[in-house]
Amino acid sequence: MATATLKMLTLDSSDVRRDCAFWSGVLGWDVAHEQDEYAMLTGPGGIALGLGLVEDHVAPGWPNEHGSKQFHLDLAVDDLDAAAQEVVGLGGTLPDEQPGETWRVLLDPSGHPFCLTQAANWG
Repeated sequence: MATATLKMLTLDSSDVRRDCAFWSGVLGWDVAHEQDEYAMLTGPGGIALGLGLVEDHVAPGWPNEHGSKQFHLDLAVDDLDAAAQEVVGLGGTLPDEQPGETWRVLLDPSGHPFCLTQAANWG
């Protein structure tokens, strides 16, 4: 039995409106609320992604040489290369440092690393 149910994950942001547009484009989720200081996207099953402004935001960095990355998202896609290019077109970055063949590490516009993974590997 679960003690809690995840309903929302909130990311720090250096530019909320930019990151809201980015994540809405990547996930295909609706923008439920958007202002300069905070935004919320809603997805399937009632899960949400929040974006909160942090004035002196420092990106976690990639590669993670100094332990600064606190977490990352894994997103399942059908075509890694096509999805990575779409994310770059939305404002993301594809770093040169790529540690595997079945996923791609990308950075959102505020520098948060996340992974695109082969959907077929998730069963």
